[in-house]
Amino acid sequence: MVEPADRSSTAGQRLGAPESFGVSTLEPGLRPPAQPPGRQVSMRVQMLDDTQEVFQISQRSPGKVLFDLVCAHLNLVEGDYFGLEYQDQRKMTVWLDLLKPTLKQIRRPKNTILRFVVKFFPPDHTQLLEELTRYLFALQIKRDLACGRLICNDTSAALMVSHIIQSEIGDFDETQSWQHLLHNKYLPDQDAIRDEIIDCHREHVGQTPAESDYQLLEIARRLEMYGVRLHPAKDREGTKLSLAVANSGVLVFQGNTKINSFNWSKIRKLSFKRKRFLIKLRADPTQNAHHDTLEFAMASRDCCKVFWKICVEYHAFFRLFEEPKPKPKPILFTRGSSFRFSGRTQKQIIDYVKDSEPKKVPFERKHSKILSNSSISPQSASTRSHVPKEVIPGSEKSSLGGPHVAVNGNGSVNGQRMGRTAVLGAEQSAEIQPLSPLTSPLLTEAGYVRNDEEDEARRKKFPTDKAYFIAKELLTTERTYLNDLQVITESFHSAVGKDEAFPDSVKSLISANYDPVYKFHQGFLKETEQRLAQWSGRSNAHIKGDYQRIGDVLLKNIQGLRQLTIHLQKHSECLVELERACRSSRKVETLCRDFEQQRVCYLPLNIFLLRPLHRLLHYKLILERLCKHYPPTHDDFRDCRAALADISEMVLQLQGIMMKMENFQKLIELKKDLTGVEDLISPGREFIRLGCLSKLSGKGLQQRMFFLFSDCLVYTSRGMTPSNQFKVHGQLPLYGMTIRESEEEWGVPHSFTLFGQRQSVVVAASCTSEMERWVEDIRMAIDLAEQSSSLNNDLLSTSLSDNKDGGGEQESEDELGGSRSSLERQGHRGNTTVHVCWHRNTSVSMVDFSIAVENQLSGNLLRKFKNSNGWQKLWVVFTNFSLFFYKSHQDDYPLASLPLLGYSVTVPSESENIHKDYVFKLHFKSHVYYFRSESEYTFERWMEVIRSATCSTSRSLPSTRKDLY
Repeated sequence: MVEPADRSSTAGQRLGAPESFGVSTLEPGLRPPAQPPGRQVSMRVQMLDDTQEVFQISQRSPGKVLFDLVCAHLNLVEGDYFGLEYQDQRKMTVWLDLLKPTLKQIRRPKNTILRFVVKFFPPDHTQLLEELTRYLFALQIKRDLACGRLICNDTSAALMVSHIIQSEIGDFDETQSWQHLLHNKYLPDQDAIRDEIIDCHREHVGQTPAESDYQLLEIARRLEMYGVRLHPAKDREGTKLSLAVANSGVLVFQGNTKINSFNWSKIRKLSFKRKRFLIKLRADPTQNAHHDTLEFAMASRDCCKVFWKICVEYHAFFRLFEEPKPKPKPILFTRGSSFRFSGRTQKQIIDYVKDSEPKKVPFERKHSKILSNSSISPQSASTRSHVPKEVIPGSEKSSLGGPHVAVNGNGSVNGQRMGRTAVLGAEQSAEIQPLSPLTSPLLTEAGYVRNDEEDEARRKKFPTDKAYFIAKELLTTERTYLNDLQVITESFHSAVGKDEAFPDSVKSLISANYDPVYKFHQGFLKETEQRLAQWSGRSNAHIKGDYQRIGDVLLKNIQGLRQLTIHLQKHSECLVELERACRSSRKVETLCRDFEQQRVCYLPLNIFLLRPLHRLLHYKLILERLCKHYPPTHDDFRDCRAALADISEMVLQLQGIMMKMENFQKLIELKKDLTGVEDLISPGREFIRLGCLSKLSGKGLQQRMFFLFSDCLVYTSRGMTPSNQFKVHGQLPLYGMTIRESEEEWGVPHSFTLFGQRQSVVVAASCTSEMERWVEDIRMAIDLAEQSSSLNNDLLSTSLSDNKDGGGEQESEDELGGSRSSLERQGHRGNTTVHVCWHRNTSVSMVDFSIAVENQLSGNLLRKFKNSNGWQKLWVVFTNFSLFFYKSHQDDYPLASLPLLGYSVTVPSESENIHKDYVFKLHFKSHVYYFRSESEYTFERWMEVIRSATCSTSRSLPSTRKDLY
């Protein structure tokens, strides 16, 4: 995305934020936009909440300066959806031109009030990424209803007003609601449907103001008059009509009924001659016809020009990738208007907000009587009047909207409450300093900072043999593995053990097959800890003795582990039976979802059930590294080679089950992230890839989340409900599908067309490598679809019932799909791989997930921020494409996480002045972290595993699994 040279690169610079008020998505401490010298003039602007503000601008300032001041005052990043309108000397309502000097447009500023209103209405309000923006849109809808501009039937009107009232006074109270309706006018003929409004308001109990905004916009966007601004005209026969412009093109109305529409793709040119407005259409290739020209007569040339300008702006805003460049100035004379759209396009706004990682700060709802959250920073009354203060409900976006650690603004990690002492330093409190959603409580400088001399002295005590560090990796990952087993054997058992709704058969099955494994690995870990303590002991550090080996410990325990094969084979049955129980009972499903919200369950629950199978791979890889390191004459080589032979046999024996269960687990996980698709977990279906692509339609390029399976391709959009699920828009069967690259055909970079039997879809990837990965996987999936009859269905051949128990607790389809669903109320983990891919605009395949299973790592690292001085010691676990941070390995749960998809891992350059050994650097856009490891081996291992999650171009299918794809 290319911004004009005079456009600042950040929102704060662009909008000119004043000295920090604790602004929402603007950078703190920025000054107002630069203005040309000259006399200051006062301009009055009426806001959408009916307040008026006065702004000082230079008499030579362009309109953009005033507009930026208004956006900065509101702390509004998505300001380009809005505009400033006013009445000119001809009493016509026009938009302030951002490129021309303000005072050349407004001759009498003292007598003019500009109105800050919505200018561009997107077809889908989920494209508005900021809650503040949606709140302002809701105020615009409220205004349009009150003045009679947004015409609809009584049912829609009553429902919209009820959502407005819910956001203003909260839950229904009969006396209060009646009084509020008597004293506030929301509709021209409100009294006639007052009872219907009251009945609707009763149904919104528990709905937050933000949810009310969402529901209001959801209803409004479906109305024919949504965002429509009528411009009177006549056709050639003199029939009175009205013209309007929308994101899709030019609309024609007769009265309040739309009678025609002309899509942008069909329009060749828009122009006007005097008071005639002309629409020139492209020739229809299916007919032997020339270009059609439609002609409409408007009241005057000025009316034509006003409408033509807004058409030009709508087309550029919704259809172009970036702001159009200015035309070169003619040498002798000009012909036609030099007017052009000024500002960011919708695509630029969406890309910017996703990349800039906005910091969520509460804002004020002027008409709302619902109290704000108490964690707002105290400010003076005068300051408060200028600063928005509504708390954003939920924290799904804040944890993933950017690359920082996923810590929620309410003091929780990934949706889970943390103790106050874990969140805040000794001198802080929630009332004094709110926790930023982008700053980890653990990753602040409050932690223990290591002394460099102390660190170097400590390092000299440890062995330097590479075998020691390989053995230490066994120890650190075994600690994490035992903690993960404990999640199933203790934490989960404790959570569901006393509930009668949870089937005893499933409890017994899990206990019988996980408890023996957990008990065995307690002993394995103890032996490994003892051996490493002897190996690294001060008195033994320089002696080559019996303690300086690990092969004997591994051989003994892997032979013991082989006795547990019968339990490992049963783990697939545990996973299937748990899923069947969830499908059969709403209570069981709720129990599992509740447990997943506990902080100890830092990954999706079913991943923990697969850990014992995955651990076999880790042992195999560790032993391969030991055997490669040792010469055949080494004392430890024989034991390591024997242990490797044993574990390789176990992996081969259980690998088929492992691969099937990984696919099954991934389908279960995706089912939670998707809404609007049934029977996702069907026999024979394999997951292949998920990720972001832009879909080309009449509305332009729109970001969609695609899910590729062995039989179909599903595309979705991200919902704005508390669960943040992805709503399915369409499914494309792969059987008979063909694919063709189509960048030249459509003029869209990295685009390709999918030709199905019933429909064709044009999509674009974010870069060439992403397109190549999608095209390769889709072609492979098409081949799989043609061979689907031979797929192995034995594992999931048994039907999993979708019937829930407890007839009295059946919920309607609307309740299950709406924002008031009981399960959605419990929250939804916001850092799943699907959501990370959505925000980082990337994709992940099943091959990547398989590699991620093998590339897991744990251990102590020293961490430093870009601008900090000291290094902080952390216990770090790498799994599931993320880093999880702990104070120490004894902690039961992580305090923060950092999803790595989209990040790059490199070594610091000389200019960064990191004069330490074994340092690697993680960076995503402007976000930089430095990590120090203790040896060359651990440095290389961290670099290796992190690259597996960040550098998708280097991903390849693991050699141990190629035969299964």
